[in-house]
Amino acid sequence: MTGKSRALRLAAAGLMSASILPMTLPAPAHAIVVFDPSNYTQNVLTAVRSLKQVTNQITSLQNEAQMLINQGKNLASLPYSALSQLQQSVQKTQQLLAQAQSIAYDVQQIDQAFQQHYAHVDPAATDQQLIANAKSRWQTSVAALQDAMRVQAGIVQNLDAGKGEMAALVGQSQGAAGALQAAQAGNQILALQAQQLADLTAVTAANGRAQALQAAEQAAAAEQGRELRKRFLTPGTQYQPGQAKMFYE
Repeated sequence: MTGKSRALRLAAAGLMSASILPMTLPAPAHAIVVFDPSNYTQNVLTAVRSLKQVTNQITSLQNEAQMLINQGKNLASLPYSALSQLQQSVQKTQQLLAQAQSIAYDVQQIDQAFQQHYAHVDPAATDQQLIANAKSRWQTSVAALQDAMRVQAGIVQNLDAGKGEMAALVGQSQGAAGALQAAQAGNQILALQAQQLADLTAVTAANGRAQALQAAEQAAAAEQGRELRKRFLTPGTQYQPGQAKMFYE
């Protein structure tokens, strides 16, 4: 092989090497993707912590919203009121007491009536006047008994109305949406109990009035009896016999 041929071959080999070399050169540093497990783990933990914080904030907002809803329920007023029915029952009992016959529930009237008809027996009164006074006292006692029974009947009617109100108020209390509604229902139940206690006081007063008038009537009758016995035993005009006709001719 001549020197010229050798030179051509070396030149051709150099060209081939030059054409192949760019394909085997390493890639630039900025084009290489490197996976760092430690950095990836930190990023995942950071994302988890952020998600947890967001979840906690959402839960906190939900709790605050529920608290506001509960506060709204606690401030809601009870949509039911038994006040009107209770007032009607009390007014009815008061009207029955106000209709008391003869001696009513008035201190001055009681003092005046007892001074005139119960305190003493007038020695100067005639027998007819004593009989009339005794009849008046008896009528007063009977009227007081009638008044007491009327009050009792009215209170029995109030019991029927109170039974319905009690059931309604207990239902409202059990179904109360908040503290205010429960408290208002409880207050109305207490008001119903107060109305029933007022009825009990009224019937006790009516019965006591009737019993007191009966006792006063008995005391006055005893005093009048003593006066009549005294008159009977007091010497007076002797009996003068006269003619008596048993049969009309």
